[in-house]
Amino acid sequence: MTAVPPLVFDRRLLRERLRRALAHGAPDFLMTRAAEDLADRLATIKRAFPRALDLGTPTPHFVQAVVAAGRPAPLRAGLFAGANIVADEEALPFADGSFDLIVSGMALQWVNDLPGVFAQVRRALAPDGLFLACMPGGASLVELRVALAQAEEEITGGASPRVSPFVDVRDLGGLLQRAGFSLPVTDVDSFMLRYESMFALCDELRAMGAANALTQRSRRPLRRGVFLRAAKIYAEKCSDPDGRVRASFELVWLAGWAPHESQQKPLAPGSAKMRLADALKGWKPPE
Repeated sequence: MTAVPPLVFDRRLLRERLRRALAHGAPDFLMTRAAEDLADRLATIKRAFPRALDLGTPTPHFVQAVVAAGRPAPLRAGLFAGANIVADEEALPFADGSFDLIVSGMALQWVNDLPGVFAQVRRALAPDGLFLACMPGGASLVELRVALAQAEEEITGGASPRVSPFVDVRDLGGLLQRAGFSLPVTDVDSFMLRYESMFALCDELRAMGAANALTQRSRRPLRRGVFLRAAKIYAEKCSDPDGRVRASFELVWLAGWAPHESQQKPLAPGSAKMRLADALKGWKPPE
């Protein structure tokens, strides 16, 4: 019997918040940064990718990046305005081998069954097709997490999760391999942004549609005293001499190929032509 993945996120609430955020001009600095990186990554790959799909990216940034890298514009699939194909990232409607390239930007961090999504993406790729995705990593907003948890614990005697969890980069390579991808690679773009205060950071997250949407979140509004205490903790631990506070962001990139006989493969055990002991003969460690 197949295990049902836990419902970590309220995806209906997420879609509604994102819809409102985009309608009011959501800040797009993270998406812009990711899209520029995507264009650079595709520019180094000498492949045409005639059939491409943008999975879940809520804005046109990734479509524009694919075109800027000299490839045909991908179809857009998702549950957002402007999608060519109405599709939930957790239930893809595509036949096996439908695409040569699938990209996704800032969308997969909020799926409840990430391994299942990876498996579906793998099936939708043609042999030697490429999957490239970007999502926030586990170190994002760590300062905000700590400040809110400490303040709530001090004042109420307990803490409820207030910031959505993100996947650790160390887990993603294994998930890609488990889904059947060849040559899985992950890397991280880590950077700091600065804000006038913790409140300014929270305002920007809400404007992006990225407020807490955990199914196990507390339904009670956070007390004003907790917010004030959290802001003080944040400022004490993470402020610069000019009074502005720092916020960590991490964009995790993952890439994997649908298997094909032309791809590089590791040598079979025992196929080496020289023993390690022979290779090290005469070698001396530096003094």
